[in-house]
Amino acid sequence: MTSSAGDLRGRAVTVKVPATSANLGPGFDTLGLALALYDELQVTVRDEPGATVDVIGVGAGEVPTDESNLVVRAIAHTFQAVGHPMPGLDLVARNNIPHGRGMGSSGAAIVSGIMAAKGLLDGIVDIDAQGLLALANDMEGHPDNVAPALFGGLTIAWVTPEGPRFKKLIVHRGVSPLVFVPEHVMSTALARSLQPQSVPHEDAVFNVSRSALLVAALIQSPELLHAATEDKLHQSYRASAMPETDRLITLLRENGFAAVVSGAGPSILVLCSDPSQRLAAAELVAQKAETRWQPLMLAVDFKGATVAALATDRADAGVSSDTPAA
Repeated sequence: MTSSAGDLRGRAVTVKVPATSANLGPGFDTLGLALALYDELQVTVRDEPGATVDVIGVGAGEVPTDESNLVVRAIAHTFQAVGHPMPGLDLVARNNIPHGRGMGSSGAAIVSGIMAAKGLLDGIVDIDAQGLLALANDMEGHPDNVAPALFGGLTIAWVTPEGPRFKKLIVHRGVSPLVFVPEHVMSTALARSLQPQSVPHEDAVFNVSRSALLVAALIQSPELLHAATEDKLHQSYRASAMPETDRLITLLRENGFAAVVSGAGPSILVLCSDPSQRLAAAELVAQKAETRWQPLMLAVDFKGATVAALATDRADAGVSSDTPAA
């Protein structure tokens, strides 16, 4: 469905997108968890063509502030996909998700842009949950990174000939995530380049069993998290590129904590079964780490990305308050 760009004049929306942790140990390219740490975006339609971005917080002075910005590219991709011309835009991005640390910052940027476009096009073009995931996957390439950002909670993502699919599950209230964030970054491309094209059959079977167990542990039986987060598919192959990450994960696991690489790293995700366990894990890392790691004691985000209209001079502008992706 198409319409004129003038229909969007005066519209403005705000978007809120959670951080994520993908893989969760054995669930490589499949499992993802939304975390209560957010990037926020304000987008306003303007008369002049093009786009400008004001970045506040993480990435300020580093990321592009013109149409090459990833958020703007995601907005443009969405408008192009639905056959509607993109208007001129002013963006204000308030970023809290660390960049290059395995907490889904690029996925959050993509989802922010797609959700902003959805909000601006409200009443003109409808984009359902499946469409949002397909648009995000077009740009990200891995649905496990964008599904939890879009929909919240624990997500299982897979790809079919018809496109990416997802299932959202509600995480047990006893699960208490803790993320250790280092000062250094890690390239996702480099991490993926260390992954072999094939793995031993027994390792594949090992990970299938642990992935199945991990779903049960996260939604029903948190006491099984340590056993459920064992992995033989990807973390050991990437360890050489993240020696301190690997050392601390080994230390944490030897002391009974369900520690894994968060996404492509170098951050560490610890899935604790109660809040007191997080304090013990944080104390252990503070005592044993050779470099500085920031502990983030986060809740699981259950809502996912949301978009809300800002007050404008058009009564019908934007979308209803705090509309989730699904």
